[in-house]
Amino acid sequence: MYSFLNIFFFVFHTVFTLFNMVGWIFPKTRKLNLFTLLITAFSWFVVGLWKGIGFCYCTQWHWQVRERLGLHDQTRSYIHFLFVKLTGLNLNVSLVETATVAVFAMSFILSVWLNIRDWRRKKLNR
Repeated sequence: MYSFLNIFFFVFHTVFTLFNMVGWIFPKTRKLNLFTLLITAFSWFVVGLWKGIGFCYCTQWHWQVRERLGLHDQTRSYIHFLFVKLTGLNLNVSLVETATVAVFAMSFILSVWLNIRDWRRKKLNR
């Protein structure tokens, strides 16, 4: 069961992260993208007030699964962990975290802007 969950979290968390990064591009996914970005922001910055800024439930659950499998290769950044696992490159964790926040902020700003623009256009065309 834990092997399945390990694969599930790799796939789910990677797809979720990629969707956060590019979901704003496609008009049909913009609302969902804004929702997933808001969930991410809530986890990182609100729940993070109690559990540490950048906290993510998916990361916590995946770490627990990997520990049950006897794997103790976690880093403080899930994106860093994914990058190492997918590319084999072990970049500086702080660099990866900074890039993660920058990409998140850009994606969030674009998603909000495009959702507002789409809403205004829809309102004008009624």
